[in-house]
This record gives sequence, structure tokens and C-alpha cells, in this order.
Amino acid sequence: MNPNEIIDALGGTFRVAELCEVRPPSVSDWRKYGIPRARMMFLRIARPDVFKELDAQGAKKTAA
Repeated sequence: MNPNEIIDALGGTFRVAELCEVRPPSVSDWRKYGIPRARMMFLRIARPDVFKELDAQGAKKTAA
């Protein structure tokens, strides 16, 4: 999973910024440079449903 896929699956830049209580430009930087480890851990806890779906999609791509 790349940062763009994760951020888009979570609802986009502004939604992720609200969820993490940061400004949208910070999330835009994550798209370029990667999501910081601590934020990724938070997002996985906050929205496990999204990551479960992303993990399933990744498994399908790997199997194909």
C-alpha cells in the first residue's frame, strides 16, 4: 500500500487531517514522503475497517 492509496481510502487529505488533528498541508506531504510511523499506527487503530479492506485488496493483487 502506498500513502496515496491509504489517504484516499480514509476519505482524502482533509478527512485524514481532521482525524489526525493536523493541517491538510501536512497530509499532502505524507503523500510525497510517506505517512509517519506513529500516524500510521494511529490510523490503523482509528479505522481498522479501512485497513482490513486495503489488506484484502493487497492480498488479491499479490495472488494475481
